[in-house]
Amino acid sequence: MSRLFSSRPGDDGLPGPERRLAVLALILGTLMAVVDTTMINIALPSIARDLEVSAARAVWVTNLFQIVCAAFLLVCASFSEMVSRRRLYVGGLALFVLASLGAALSRSLELLLVFRALQGLGAAATLSIGPSLYRSIFPTRLLGSALGLSALVVAGGYAAGPALGGLMLSVVSWPWLFALHLPLGLCALWLAWRALPRETTRRGGFDGRGALGSVIMLGSFFLAMDTLGHDAPLLQSLAWLLLSFVTGYLFLRRQRRASHPLLPPRLFLEPRFRLAVSASGFAFVGQGLAFVALSFLYQQEMGFSPLHTAWLFTPWPLAIMLVGPVAGRLADRANPSVMASAGLVLLMLGLASLALLPAEAGLADSLWRTALCGIGFGLFQPPNNREIMTSAPRELSTSASGVMSTTRTVGQSLGVALVGVFLAVGSPVQMTLWVGCLACVLSLAASLARMSLAGIAQRYQQSASAGTRSNRSGKSVQ
Repeated sequence: MSRLFSSRPGDDGLPGPERRLAVLALILGTLMAVVDTTMINIALPSIARDLEVSAARAVWVTNLFQIVCAAFLLVCASFSEMVSRRRLYVGGLALFVLASLGAALSRSLELLLVFRALQGLGAAATLSIGPSLYRSIFPTRLLGSALGLSALVVAGGYAAGPALGGLMLSVVSWPWLFALHLPLGLCALWLAWRALPRETTRRGGFDGRGALGSVIMLGSFFLAMDTLGHDAPLLQSLAWLLLSFVTGYLFLRRQRRASHPLLPPRLFLEPRFRLAVSASGFAFVGQGLAFVALSFLYQQEMGFSPLHTAWLFTPWPLAIMLVGPVAGRLADRANPSVMASAGLVLLMLGLASLALLPAEAGLADSLWRTALCGIGFGLFQPPNNREIMTSAPRELSTSASGVMSTTRTVGQSLGVALVGVFLAVGSPVQMTLWVGCLACVLSLAASLARMSLAGIAQRYQQSASAGTRSNRSGKSVQ
């Protein structure tokens, strides 16, 4: 860990001591946003009972947060170029903390949903620019290690959220789950204002029409995925999907003409970036699908209790926490595409082994298969994220960060919706895990194509340098 905060002559990024405070601000901000989702899920029955609403309506306490956060990721990433990432991050944290206080004091579902939407907007502001801030804070030689640390924080948040929520609900009521963000948020606010790098802002306008199109496109997509995953009328889901596709087409047309586009077209001219984003999207489809499918597999097919099911999930994030930082460090020294591809192979084997898991299998037989998935994903994510961030021009880091966050959220949401669709038509839950394997195959194909491109580029450079030496020797002979 001390290596992350060491400085060398000629390093870009922040000096070592300032780096520590800035990273702590990012860690606290990320933890609050990640823990919030899984922690509040545990409290939904309590919220429904205390506010005297149905469980179906209480689910919107989680859904609205996720939809607003996902819909505003690209908008916030672009807006940060006008106000600076430091100000946007601090503003997003402040909004999240104030909305958490409002949620803790809410005594009606309608008021709670308003503050949950504001929390989602604040989370979008911080999560959309987090990876680009890591690139600004750390020198390039340590970027893989830094992103490995980020993967550890996210996995730790997902692992700790349910346990923390259950522990707190055993002694206090659900409003205290929201109040927990206040001390952490105030500490993160002070650190972010003091330590995050100051930077010049972009001169020029903001693509308001593009922002509106992005919000409608992503918001309607997530509403479509939510309705598909909850067995809503098919026509309703198709209507939301149609709105998403039409708005998406208009949004992309707008981006080609806008002077300051939210999604700069030249960002996708780099093949490494396109392929790394594609690999990330398909991998998160597999992970999002597996997280929901395994809940049904363990409880309905194998007869485990909800508590046992929670323990059976634990090896996945724990493995990411252990493997992710190591994979990040290795990605700074070795070919990240090779490591990411190896991780995808392990993830695919883990999902296949879970799909083949017999109904009479015991805890131990289930645990190693889940751990294998976590090891594979931990080996894949930090190197692939490093590829996304380093293949984008530095001046487009914030846009690349927004794309990376949006791809992750879209992939997970699509995976969850696919489970709902397959279960709605009566398919066995094991079938959804095989679909997850297929998503990993597509992700692996994108990753291997990236390796092929790297090999072609290397051979081209070698032949070009050989030709240059040949010309020089010919001239010297003459």
